[in-house]
Amino acid sequence: MKVALVLDDSIDRPDGVQQYVLTLAGYLTRAGHEVHVLCSSASPRDDVTVHSVARNVGVQFNGNGLRIPLATSRRALRGLLERERYDVIHVQIPHSPLFAARVVDEARRLQARSVRIVGTFHILPDGKVSSAGTHMLGRWLRGNLRRFDAFMAVSEPAREFAASAFGISAVVVPCPVDVRGFSAAAAAAAPVPGDGGRLVVAFLGRLVERKGVLELIRALDALPDEVRERLEVRIGGRGPLWGDLEAAVEVSGLSHVSLAGFVAEEDKAAFYADADIAVFPATGGESFGIVLVEAMASLAGRGDGVVLAGANPGYLSVIGARPDVSVDARDADVFAQALLRLIEDPALRAEIHAEQAEHVQQFDVEVVGAKVLEVYGV
Repeated sequence: MKVALVLDDSIDRPDGVQQYVLTLAGYLTRAGHEVHVLCSSASPRDDVTVHSVARNVGVQFNGNGLRIPLATSRRALRGLLERERYDVIHVQIPHSPLFAARVVDEARRLQARSVRIVGTFHILPDGKVSSAGTHMLGRWLRGNLRRFDAFMAVSEPAREFAASAFGISAVVVPCPVDVRGFSAAAAAAAPVPGDGGRLVVAFLGRLVERKGVLELIRALDALPDEVRERLEVRIGGRGPLWGDLEAAVEVSGLSHVSLAGFVAEEDKAAFYADADIAVFPATGGESFGIVLVEAMASLAGRGDGVVLAGANPGYLSVIGARPDVSVDARDADVFAQALLRLIEDPALRAEIHAEQAEHVQQFDVEVVGAKVLEVYGV
């Protein structure tokens, strides 16, 4: 089977949709299928065939810096589709009327129903402006969406929003993550425990408002002095809040904090696995929680740490309903109490660790990939 995975951005960018596409591409390739990625300008890759067929401009949307495509030549798209003749075209949604929608239009005109066109809905807006913008885009794309054969959504909240904003009836198929790979990488990495036996509290993510890194500092600062002294805080990631984060750390009561900056993909498993408490306090705008799956998978491979998540709908769809592992990060006192329970109760951490190590297996790419193939009609 020949599959085209279509996204409006560059595959080079380290973001959630790109991770979805590359992880799924790897699974499909291992399963014996030929996989191409159709995207905006990108570097050639050894692991998948990339067609750079659009040019992008930068915009801000839903708390993220995104790039959207300029109008793409229909003639060029027709030439590509005529040459490649894909069996399945899999579009990441929401998609641009000026690129991915044109791929769908031209493929349907060229191949009629001999090509199966499916989509995955990825987002859950954070705020009224992004929600309104998405609803407007949904109305613009209604005609194009009728050319699709089937839809997936990465979580139940994303499925509900896809129905309301786009009129899409989707089946929930979560983001695929190489759970086994993260576990193995964590097991192979040399542990870096907290200095002087301190518990390690770790955060990794973009330093933007909705990811909650400043809320984490405020919650840690609300802990009793003697508890803070027992902690080593490790923060990974870059972004526009870097200066604010440095200032918040400086004025806080925290004495053992390290700002790691950018953490390379190959180093993420070790970073997660060294944590006693891996904290991802996003306040909203999350349709799923790839970072939660990566962290749980890494901790399943080594150590006895746990994952604590922000109680936003997308993260709750991944972490589960147990109240010990989710918190409203905007309430510093409540957040601090959640941290304190985990810090003071190693038996509770051990119980949660065992649950999460089992829970995370459902997100492994081998499990999720099989569900995607069902939607493909294989």
